[in-house]
Amino acid sequence: MKKGLRWKIFLVVFIIALAIIFSYPPADKIHLGLDLKGGMHLVLQVMTDDTINMETNQDILRVKELFKKENIEYNTIAKGETGQFSIQEINLDQKNEIKDILNEYFKDWNYSIIGNTVSLTLRLNVAQYYRDQSVEMSRETIENRVDELGLVEPIIQRQGSGDRIILELPGAENPERIMNIIETTAVLEWRLVKAGPAPDIETLLVDFEGKVPEDMEVMREDPRRKEEGEEAGYYLVSSISPVTGQDLLHARPTTDEWNEPSVRFTLNAEAGRRFYKFTGDNLGQLLSIVLDGKIQEVARIESRIPDTGIIHGSFTVESAEDLALVLRTGALPASIKYLEERTIGPSLGADSIRKGLFAIIMALFLVIIFMLIYYKLSGINAVIALILNIIILMGTLAYFKATLTLPGIAGIILTIGMAVDANVLVFERIREELSTGKSILSSIATGFSRAFKTILDANVTTIIAAIFLFQFGTGPIKGFAITIIIGITASMFTAVFVSRLIFDLSHSKRKKIEKLSI
Repeated sequence: MKKGLRWKIFLVVFIIALAIIFSYPPADKIHLGLDLKGGMHLVLQVMTDDTINMETNQDILRVKELFKKENIEYNTIAKGETGQFSIQEINLDQKNEIKDILNEYFKDWNYSIIGNTVSLTLRLNVAQYYRDQSVEMSRETIENRVDELGLVEPIIQRQGSGDRIILELPGAENPERIMNIIETTAVLEWRLVKAGPAPDIETLLVDFEGKVPEDMEVMREDPRRKEEGEEAGYYLVSSISPVTGQDLLHARPTTDEWNEPSVRFTLNAEAGRRFYKFTGDNLGQLLSIVLDGKIQEVARIESRIPDTGIIHGSFTVESAEDLALVLRTGALPASIKYLEERTIGPSLGADSIRKGLFAIIMALFLVIIFMLIYYKLSGINAVIALILNIIILMGTLAYFKATLTLPGIAGIILTIGMAVDANVLVFERIREELSTGKSILSSIATGFSRAFKTILDANVTTIIAAIFLFQFGTGPIKGFAITIIIGITASMFTAVFVSRLIFDLSHSKRKKIEKLSI
């Protein structure tokens, strides 16, 4: 045997052995997608206006601080539509000072001064940047939360360049819990309590002439934390929190001194110093813990609180774990809305697997029968190459931990047809060469040589199309694209390299060849 054939045989055996090792056992090595394993399919919309409103609120606070520092007079600051606010009844004698402040500190805003009112509008490019960041940060936060749940191979991706996120969660067994965890904004704050509780807002504001003071907000207790039959009360709280959930270093479920489920939190060093000073300055006052705009609990500050504390509440073990999870993974930059929810049962997935495997076996059987009848003994060459193609495909899927979906099974079936298509091109070219009277060895060499360019062109263009499908498609489309890319790449190896090797081994120059069964 020639040295050239030896290294080719070694290479083929090595690749096939690796593929078998990577893919065995297939039930453990190849992950199944949502449509095969069952689970949840969700389409979320990120309410990006929330992010713009939060940025607007922060800049309004900056305006107040800067105007107070520079002794600039005004009456009120009013919010308009999303990304707009106005400073009303300014002192016109201070117009130049106001312009200097806006030009220096508020470059992201367009402003105009009409009469004694300054109107500010967030620049369009800046607003779009905040919206894009909001969607991307939401995707990352949701991905972190889903990873904490231990689901295998979830798909979480942005749909195009808009405000929608698609989630596919194979194996999800508790849809309601997962949806609650995902949609919880998890904005945690500590607010000083100025008044309350009161049964309604009117009663709460009796001592404040029915108006909410400028530096305060009205918040309600979370109804879920109340006993059955009890009404959630209203509180008047400070509008500024000394620390927020963004300052958390860690959060974990625990039990309090009464052995009730609770959540222990740890602040980072800087926030711990701020909280220690804040609680020391407000000893004896009531402090509320606020999650997503709802008061979870109110307690009196008995002593300075350092960087560690406990959040009490009417928690169950599961709800304490869920709260710790969302606090650990960070707050969503904006609220989200469910646009679509589909739950696929495992029985439906099992039925899809059975039908998919049956389709693959039938496709493989029919292709094998056709190749053997039409190309006779040379058809065996194509059948061997096809089987090796499938082995390499499954091994590659397992190695890269790709997810097999129902469209992915369709891609495998399509790959079976395209794999033998390359053999068909080669065999027909060999037939043409034999019809001109050339020798068998010369016809084989010329057939492979001339067919290779056509095979390469056809397969490369298909792979390029599949790459675009993978890049811009959603979960099931990605599964289809992956199997096509891997299958066609493998077919280039099996239909050209392996098939030629089989011909070389069966028609060696040492043997006298009189006829080729093709």
